[in-house]
Amino acid sequence: MQMHELRRAVVAAGLEMNRLGLNQGTSGNISVRCGAAMLVTPTATPYDRLSPDMLASMLLADEAGRFSGPKAPSSEWRFHRDIYRARPDVGAIVHCHATYSTVLSMLRLGIPAAHYMIAAFGGAQILCTDYAPYGTAELSALTVAGLGPRHGVLLGSHGMIATGVDLDSALWRAVELETLARHYYLARAIGTPVVLGDAQIADLIPRFAAYGVK
Repeated sequence: MQMHELRRAVVAAGLEMNRLGLNQGTSGNISVRCGAAMLVTPTATPYDRLSPDMLASMLLADEAGRFSGPKAPSSEWRFHRDIYRARPDVGAIVHCHATYSTVLSMLRLGIPAAHYMIAAFGGAQILCTDYAPYGTAELSALTVAGLGPRHGVLLGSHGMIATGVDLDSALWRAVELETLARHYYLARAIGTPVVLGDAQIADLIPRFAAYGVK
C-alpha cells in the first residue's frame, strides 16, 4: 500500500475494532510496519475522532521514541516497535482490552489448545505474561517473550495483542483470540476443557497457512 492508503486502513481498522466490540473509548492501539518505520495510532484519541493525518510515524531503529506527526503516539508504542524488531514476519499489530481476553489476563490464565482454531496463531497455546505498567520497557520485554514465534499473547492484567502480516490478518486474529478466550472461559465455568495434543496442533498449522491465514 501507499502511505496514504496505510493511514486510511489503520483508521478503518480502529473503527472496525470498536464496531466488533473488541475495544472501547481510547483504550487499545494499532500499528503497521512501513518500511523502516511504523505508523501507530496516537495517544488519547477515540477512533471515531481519528483522521489519517493524526497517526504518528516512528523509525524502528530509533531508541528515543521520537516521532513525526501532529499528535504523540500511543503510550504503548514501545512494544509495537520491539515486536517489529523481533519479528520480521509481522506487518501489523492490534492491541485491545477485549472482555474475555482481559478477564483471563487478570487471572494470569493463558489459553491452551482446547479448540483447534488456536493453530491459526502458530502454536499450541496462547501465553499470558506477568504484569508490568503500560508503556514501560519491562512490559515490552514481557510482550516480546510471551509472543515468541506465535501471533497472539495476553498481557497480565491488561489485555491482548494479535499480529499478522497485514492489518486484515491482525484484526482477524484479534477477533479469533477473543473468541478463543470466550470459549475457554465458558468451558472452564462448567467443567475441565479437553486439551488437544501438540502433534494434533502441529498438523493443523500448515493447513491454516494453505487456507490463507497469514
